[in-house]
Amino acid sequence: MRAWLFFGIATVFSASAQELRQGRVFEPEQGAADLAERTKEYASQAEWEAKARKIRGGILKGAKLDPLPERTPLKPIRHSVKPLDGYSVENVAIESLPGLFVTGNLYLPEHRERMPLVLCPHGHWQGKDLAEHGRFRHDMQKRCGAMARMGCAVFAWDAVGFGESRELGWDHNFGDEVLRIQLWSAIRVLDFMEKLEGADPKRVGVTGASGGATLSMQLAAVDGRVTLSVPCAMVSSYFYGGCNCESGMPIHVRPGHVTNPVEIAAVIAPRPLLVISDGGDWSAHVPQDAVPHIRRIYGFYGKEDRVENAHFPDGKHDYNAEKRKPLYAFLAKHWKLDAARADEAKVEVLSPDRLRVFDAGHPVPAHALKANTPPSWGRADSGG
Repeated sequence: MRAWLFFGIATVFSASAQELRQGRVFEPEQGAADLAERTKEYASQAEWEAKARKIRGGILKGAKLDPLPERTPLKPIRHSVKPLDGYSVENVAIESLPGLFVTGNLYLPEHRERMPLVLCPHGHWQGKDLAEHGRFRHDMQKRCGAMARMGCAVFAWDAVGFGESRELGWDHNFGDEVLRIQLWSAIRVLDFMEKLEGADPKRVGVTGASGGATLSMQLAAVDGRVTLSVPCAMVSSYFYGGCNCESGMPIHVRPGHVTNPVEIAAVIAPRPLLVISDGGDWSAHVPQDAVPHIRRIYGFYGKEDRVENAHFPDGKHDYNAEKRKPLYAFLAKHWKLDAARADEAKVEVLSPDRLRVFDAGHPVPAHALKANTPPSWGRADSGG
């Protein structure tokens, strides 16, 4: 094993400066040791909540979102409603910042009273064909449509440099603040969702896989409106996300505290959390280290039963049909929905052309930011 990794553990336990933790920071046993060290920091609900406040503040400060930017008008663009079997899909864009468009699809149920809200960020899977990108993928459409059939309002959107964002010329790693942009865009997506007619702001969930799970955990940690979280194939004691959008800003090691993805996932406590993991990636050790650590935290509230783990030892790094079944059951349990309605056979997979926001009939607004141009953050430009 690498000596520098052991040295890293010895030094960062008492870190007082900022540093980046990216990718595979530790070996599995060292990640477990890091969790054990974190455990010493809190032995009660009050001590955990003090640490959770530090984690929340550290993410926002590290991402230069403290203070939060001004919530400028979202100016939603909505068109091309497609009625399907038990749900509908429409093409939607919002402006998370002036001129910065977040393109996505809104899935709505037939009956729109007291709709739970679900945000669905995507991971880094992509291919030459747009159908292999994020919100256009077969697995994303199946997941979103199934949850809409259950009665949820669901939104899936493009990460920077994926899907329509890539077509507009954006590069996912155009700068060192993509994490800042994507976390703020997720917050603004929730702003949009909670204003939908029939929305139930007391039932708000977020779920994604891989990089989408990282964003799900971060959003649930910093935005108290999120009441349920389902990260898939990403929670790990030793892997911190290898992309700048996950870990390219100093959110884990801050002046005064050190944290990790397991603790970030747990900040939502005592609200429901389902961790989906598998044996084919860095979530392989979740049942042995992450879940006991998180359940201990939930135990401070007497709510251990609100943490669940669906582990697939032979699974791979994905959000396939097998992994989506526990998601539907979890939503049904906590939101009193009918899991039988999540019949993916009745969810139609549409071509990207039918899901596109900007096309010949709906051109990109003239004031849209030029691709790979840093947005104006207003008063948040001083964060850090």
